Amino acid sequence: MVIFSRCTNKQSHETLTAFSMSDAMMEKCEFYKAKKEVVKNEIRLFGKITADNNKMAQVYPIVSGIVKSIHVELGDYVKQGQVLASIQSSEVASFQKQKLDAINDVAIAEKNLQVAKDLFEGKLNSEKDVAVAERELEKAKAELARINEIYSIYSLKEGTVFNIIAPISGFVVTKKINQNEQIRLDNSEPVFSIAEINEVWALANVNESDIAKIQVGYDANVNTLAFPEVPFEGKIDKIFNAIDPETKSMKVRIKIPNNDFKLKPEMNCTVIVRYNENHSMVSVPSSAVIFDKSKYWVMVFKDRHNIETRKIEIFRQLGEFTYIKEGLTEGETVISKNALLIYDALND
Repeated sequence: MVIFSRCTNKQSHETLTAFSMSDAMMEKCEFYKAKKEVVKNEIRLFGKITADNNKMAQVYPIVSGIVKSIHVELGDYVKQGQVLASIQSSEVASFQKQKLDAINDVAIAEKNLQVAKDLFEGKLNSEKDVAVAERELEKAKAELARINEIYSIYSLKEGTVFNIIAPISGFVVTKKINQNEQIRLDNSEPVFSIAEINEVWALANVNESDIAKIQVGYDANVNTLAFPEVPFEGKIDKIFNAIDPETKSMKVRIKIPNNDFKLKPEMNCTVIVRYNENHSMVSVPSSAVIFDKSKYWVMVFKDRHNIETRKIEIFRQLGEFTYIKEGLTEGETVISKNALLIYDALND
């Protein structure tokens, strides 16, 4: 909000017909035609930036063992399939043994089936014996397929090393694993969390007294300490209809595009929610309003020879615009830039 203020002992604010704006002064000024607009109001909320839950992956190890190496750190960008850490585990060797056993079982079952077919052709066994051999082969192949699927899902390799792989591309937002640490399968916490943050959420707390004023679809500006001069724009897209028993507040969610990755999960933020009231008023840019002698004024422009200093009553100042209660009518033109220069020239 921009309000020009000036203190003076002069009493007169009459229009001076002798005054005329020069071409140079006209170029320095901007003009705005007052118009009626729906009155807006705003609520200031506080919250934090979080990653989109639908674009986040928690990474758990499927084996126990000793952490031999870690290849990424907190905040690093990783690609899907990239190795995050390596664990030396006897369980990986056990999987390898199961695979070798399954391969041998398939080979044996294939030989047994061939023998059964040869004997059947020589009328030395029955068709039932061939069917049994075929079922044994199917069973052995199914077991080998199961082991191969496990190898594919968890990207298992030969030896005793298990590589923890990034399931999606994104940034490492949590890391709870250290070199030479003993990993146990009964640990319920993920060792890594990876999130795509090209779009993030601002989760804001709404006090009980303001709940009735909030609706889905309202515009919201999100401000952070890291970038105080950069408002991030979004809309309320979800209201969580539950009250936190500790804070006595309700949460709302604002989705914010974050292609430049300025917003980081866990950042604190201020959320200004703007909404429409059920009435209209004349509005002008806040830069057109001058504060002097405990009163508000605007410079009403009719032509360069006819400029009036007009006292007004303000209903509400909201950011770049001010709503006028009395003193100005729709369609009148005010000076919206460098109005104070004209005010001084007319009233000094």
